[in-house]
Amino acid sequence: MANQYISTRNANIKIDAKQAIIKGFSDDKGLFVLPDLSNRHVELSTLIKKDYLGMAAEILKVLLPDFSNEEINQCLHNAYDHSFSDQRITPVKSVDNFHVLELFHGPTSAFKDVGLQLLPELMRTALTPNQRVMILAATSGDTGTAALAGFKDTDQMGISVFFPDGGVSPIQKQQMLTTKGNNTNVAAINGNFDDAQTNVKHIFNDQQLKAKLGDHISLSSANSINIGRLIPQIVYYFNAYKQLVENGQVAVGHPVSFTVPTGNFGDVLAGYYAKLLGLPVKKLVVACNSNKVLADFFANGVYDRNRPFFKTVAPSMDIQISSNFERLLFYKSGEDSNMIKALMDQLESTGKYQVSAELLAAIQEDFACGYSDDAQIEKSIKTVFEQYHYLMDPHTASGYSVMRREQAKDPDTPMVLLSTASPYKFVDAVADAVIGHHEENAIDTTKELADFTNVAVPKNLAQVWSLPEAKAPVINPSQMAEFVYQRSMEVFNHD
Repeated sequence: MANQYISTRNANIKIDAKQAIIKGFSDDKGLFVLPDLSNRHVELSTLIKKDYLGMAAEILKVLLPDFSNEEINQCLHNAYDHSFSDQRITPVKSVDNFHVLELFHGPTSAFKDVGLQLLPELMRTALTPNQRVMILAATSGDTGTAALAGFKDTDQMGISVFFPDGGVSPIQKQQMLTTKGNNTNVAAINGNFDDAQTNVKHIFNDQQLKAKLGDHISLSSANSINIGRLIPQIVYYFNAYKQLVENGQVAVGHPVSFTVPTGNFGDVLAGYYAKLLGLPVKKLVVACNSNKVLADFFANGVYDRNRPFFKTVAPSMDIQISSNFERLLFYKSGEDSNMIKALMDQLESTGKYQVSAELLAAIQEDFACGYSDDAQIEKSIKTVFEQYHYLMDPHTASGYSVMRREQAKDPDTPMVLLSTASPYKFVDAVADAVIGHHEENAIDTTKELADFTNVAVPKNLAQVWSLPEAKAPVINPSQMAEFVYQRSMEVFNHD
């Protein structure tokens, strides 16, 4: 069994795990994948007896074969020992006849923390003493805040984050602008998330920029296109299952289903990786907002991003190019890299592609998909709070009605809804749903929401408004490469 990563678009590109994490993105624009995942099972009954770090170590040993056991254990302890407010890292709460997997107990109160506390540790371990890396991240909000927190003041690395101007929540912007590191850089762009993400991908293949940076500075990614960011997210699916077993809510070996709000498809793809590794997952239910390119694909097999772009109350999912979907297509097509390259070339040139009926059917075996518009999201927040006194953020709420539709089809399989962020990261939408209005500024809205719901504000979010903030320049997407060059010179000339 090969232990090297390959590109989704070219099976002849082979690279070890450490190199894949440092590069982040293949030179042919493909994503790095480890072949034969279904033949790399972990032993479920043994795994779920371990604590979170023990489970993570076993999974990382399988998927990062050139990291030593000592390196993996050290990375895990550095990432998780002190940065999460719950000792379970990702606790499960039972609500009515479903369960919520809370992924927001890290330093920036969003699920991205799980991957972005560990990725810097993995990358630091993989770097040689002379290497320098500028990390790039396009963000619709949470990736940027979590990446800045994870990479802040990390030796040999700088980070540049790009967010859509006016396209993130006030507290997400505040978190980014108050992350004061000697290696952190933030810029707003005139455009949406897809514009930011597309230009970050172009920068990775910008030969002129690479020449200017020289041999000692390379570029990498903090988005889930980086396999080192995606792999840590697999662990919380096993952790959720373990907690259900411990609470007597599922017997070992019995299947469960997961509903996952997603934009870039990384969070739900981690669940598919968990299934390939041996977790008994019956269905992965994908939830979108009004930017429902994935929901339409699941209905007709056509991926078409030629459509209006909507700014919604769930802004982290305002995405029309779901990058990680390419990895799913790779595995479901029988690892046919030639087909994937053809499909992705079509997407780049025409904005759409269509898969065969057989490939669509193979995907539908493991996945279902639906969407919630803004009105449904706000109704879900209100309903779940009033009926069960559980407060959801808009992204988690986008999954609620989608989950209920799937539960109606299969009421006997336990269902876990992934909660991707604290409701206090999106206070305007949450307050509108449960109180009926929000205040002019997020600080007042946060206080009113906390008083009304009696749900505590995470400490890191309560403190962020009192921190000194930097100013982020607003630039055009065409200026992003020059921004990366200038900031690289500033960060590494002080090295």
